[in-house]
Amino acid sequence: MVTLRELSERCGVSVAAASKALNGQQGIGAEKAELVRRTARELGYYPNAAAQTLKTRRSLNIGILFKNVMANEYFSAILEGVRDTAETRGYDITFLSNLSGERGYYEHAMRRQCDGVLIVQPGYSEAEKAEALKLAESDLPVVSIDLIYQGRSSVTGDNLGGLEEVVNYLYGLGHRRIAFIHGEMGDVTRQRLEGFTRACAARGIRVPDEYVVQGQYQEPDAAAEATRRLLQCKTLPTCILYPDDTCCLGGIGALAEEGLRVPEDMSCFGYDGSHIAFLVRPTLATHDQNCHGIGEQAVLELIRAIEDPNGFEPRNITVTGSVHPGGSVRDLTGK
Repeated sequence: MVTLRELSERCGVSVAAASKALNGQQGIGAEKAELVRRTARELGYYPNAAAQTLKTRRSLNIGILFKNVMANEYFSAILEGVRDTAETRGYDITFLSNLSGERGYYEHAMRRQCDGVLIVQPGYSEAEKAEALKLAESDLPVVSIDLIYQGRSSVTGDNLGGLEEVVNYLYGLGHRRIAFIHGEMGDVTRQRLEGFTRACAARGIRVPDEYVVQGQYQEPDAAAEATRRLLQCKTLPTCILYPDDTCCLGGIGALAEEGLRVPEDMSCFGYDGSHIAFLVRPTLATHDQNCHGIGEQAVLELIRAIEDPNGFEPRNITVTGSVHPGGSVRDLTGK
């Protein structure tokens, strides 16, 4: 078994510096720190968990609060970023997915000796939301994703800026009649609606009320029904924006049932940048939210709260994404 001293000698740094690199602490340059972590992986070095717990009084265990996200590609991609970053920093993760009897999320996290908790998705029932709020108001370090809790750090995608970028991209391709099927109302949807409205106004694009329709995130059937509603408009849009790539596929299916081709008869734009967007034909034009980066930043922020409780100041972190052109949007400029 490789020791910390052997690892430090291999990397040409002191034992103390190697320890700081492995624990994400200051006092060692970024390049040297990365060298230590990479060499540790190559040599199969693992810190003595029991010794670390005694020394730091931390379990090196992060709780992940989620509800039914494994089948959701957006959240699954975020969790990949969470896992990869936690492992690199020497932390394990424990899922806190269910309420059990009288034991709430906070009690579950304490029983599992979590140093802190990431709230990824608190659940749908009022009881689940209340328990998530109780956890957010507890003495445990907590960071949320796509949710805002007072006095806690949050990490979100750039929902407002992302929709502005999408509208500007479509405007550049000649689209002036743009419809928007959005998800359930919440912080994310409100930000996206603001971005959509702001960008359209800035470009002089008039958006009839019937062009904005509510659907459901990750529900292709709801997207299909919303698409059929848009097809009843007197003047049809030239492009439909969807709340995510799964919904975009549902909308494309509804258009096909009506004999409409994508993008020849109607352009469609997804969101999230999921793997499936690039596997279907035509490929989906979509906005890549950088889900892995969202997960990475959330873990780094939580570790900062865990390891520097006295100097930690909560903040809201926005992770930017980018437009990925695809075959589902038609260029109307005639270029």
